[in-house]
Amino acid sequence: MAGFIPLILIFGLMYVLMIRPQQRKVKEQQALVSSISAGDEVVLNSGIFGRVNEVDGDDLNILWIEVFDGIELKVLRSAVDRRFNEPVSVDDADEVDEADEA
Repeated sequence: MAGFIPLILIFGLMYVLMIRPQQRKVKEQQALVSSISAGDEVVLNSGIFGRVNEVDGDDLNILWIEVFDGIELKVLRSAVDRRFNEPVSVDDADEVDEADEA
């Protein structure tokens, strides 16, 4: 029975150092992908940069991304790697408008 204690400790250490951080990263990516909306600046997994013009599709899994003036790509939502601009809440948008007027 004492021979299993090192195996259990090794598995516990492996879980804490490898599995758990990977699960957290996957959850963060899923949250990012589900929060993408029109107007967001994104980079795709392929390295293409663009701005989301429209969220389309029956289950909203398709994005229309403008990569240059008048050039749009139809991509899957899951192809988004990261977002460059942070989402702006309604309160933050009001503060930005007030700052612009001053």
